[in-house]
Amino acid sequence: MYTVVGATKSRAFRVMWMLEELGERYTQIDAGPRSPKAKEYNPTGKIPALLDGDEVLTDSVAIMTYLGDKHGKLTAPAGTIARARQDAMTFWLIDEFDAILWAAAKHSFVFPEEQRVPEVKDSLKAEFTRAADLLARRLQGPFLLGDQMTHADILAVHCINWSIGAGFPRVNDELGQWAAAMRHRDAFKAAQAKQPA
Repeated sequence: MYTVVGATKSRAFRVMWMLEELGERYTQIDAGPRSPKAKEYNPTGKIPALLDGDEVLTDSVAIMTYLGDKHGKLTAPAGTIARARQDAMTFWLIDEFDAILWAAAKHSFVFPEEQRVPEVKDSLKAEFTRAADLLARRLQGPFLLGDQMTHADILAVHCINWSIGAGFPRVNDELGQWAAAMRHRDAFKAAQAKQPA
């Protein structure tokens, strides 16, 4: 059984949702970023961390990639064209979605107040909207890469949810409807309802 370290309203949710989709059992340790509990598992205090036996893994995308490869689900096989396309989508989402949201968070509450530049948030919101419009045009079926769900779908939906909580403009209707359908998945609901240990 796995253990996920991190609060539900954080990048830890990505890992929890993936484990639910995989049908794998896990417990959750509710730990905020940079908290003493988080630092027990990752000296930087970043969340999530995943405990797999005696091993501790960090970074949500690295963890999702590991889980997909280990269980042979929610990922294309390594060394295939499909995997290269999946990786390209994943890296694009990190650059064009996750990084923009993280930059806005740093200038909202992460940085010390004297280092924040609130004016940058308007340009970040515009950039996120541009990226969301591009992503909507890239939808290839019920999932980002066609007929099979991958961890890229989890990453994209989590970022869209994050953008809502961060007060970003709504994504376009096509992408919004796709994300809403993904939020109706049983695994998404189970991850949301999970109670920390």
